[in-house]
Amino acid sequence: MGVNIGCYNVRRAVQIQALPQHVWHEFYDARRMSAWFSIGHNLELYEPGKDGRVELSVQMADGELHGFGGHIIAFDEAKELSFENNWFGQGAWPVPTIITIRLTSNYDGTMVELFHHGFERLGKSGADQLLSYESAWDTSHLAALKKIVEGP
Repeated sequence: MGVNIGCYNVRRAVQIQALPQHVWHEFYDARRMSAWFSIGHNLELYEPGKDGRVELSVQMADGELHGFGGHIIAFDEAKELSFENNWFGQGAWPVPTIITIRLTSNYDGTMVELFHHGFERLGKSGADQLLSYESAWDTSHLAALKKIVEGP
């Protein structure tokens, strides 16, 4: 199923009481996606579909806005969105990491998993990058998605 998740991965998850097809409505367009995925960073561009793009920006400790993202490599309706993730410009990695969001039927709802993975592709620095991102990701995006889908 979908993109292979490597051994160096950050995983966050939430159970949502709705079918995967219903949860997937929040992946249809930039407005819907931004409502939950623009927490802690900004969704600047979202072109849903295979070969589309996801571009984001984040304000770093230095006060500068830094852009990142890349091409969508998997867009399997009600199952998976995966896109390349790399910094734009100076500071870009030699190869991108990957962000994958998977929806899986679970009990009477959907398990939504967010993976930031592919750090092993960065070679020796991959382990340090993984550790850095392990503490950076939280569940706020997934909690917002849950609230939107399930309601207040």
